Amino acid sequence: QVQLVESGGGLVKAGGSLRVSCAASGRTFSRYYMGWFRQAPGKEREFVAAISRSGTSTDYADSVKGRFTISRDNAKNTVYLQMNSLKPEDTAVYYCAAEGLSFTSATRTTLRGYDYWGQGTQVTVSS
Repeated sequence: QVQLVESGGGLVKAGGSLRVSCAASGRTFSRYYMGWFRQAPGKEREFVAAISRSGTSTDYADSVKGRFTISRDNAKNTVYLQMNSLKPEDTAVYYCAAEGLSFTSATRTTLRGYDYWGQGTQVTVSS
């Protein structure tokens, strides 16, 4: 089992940058595929980015491709999401997640693939 704690959210102007982090407990962090999801008010939680256990493979939602970068440091048990060229529509609570029992290559970009979730961190982008 793994416990996740996000940090680094805040208020930023459109066009700005922000990096959110997710610290994981336990010594088996490197065994987990990790993902970032977000949920805006009144909307469903949606996939943002995912990274393989070794960090060599990544996936992005079309809406953030080219602007966001996911990375991980297995020595620090931490996964990051660097967000550049932020837009007001990026405003949401951002959650990190670790793969669960239903994780497969097909579910790696879906909620179903992840069983462990952090509490979320608010990112607000002003226009």
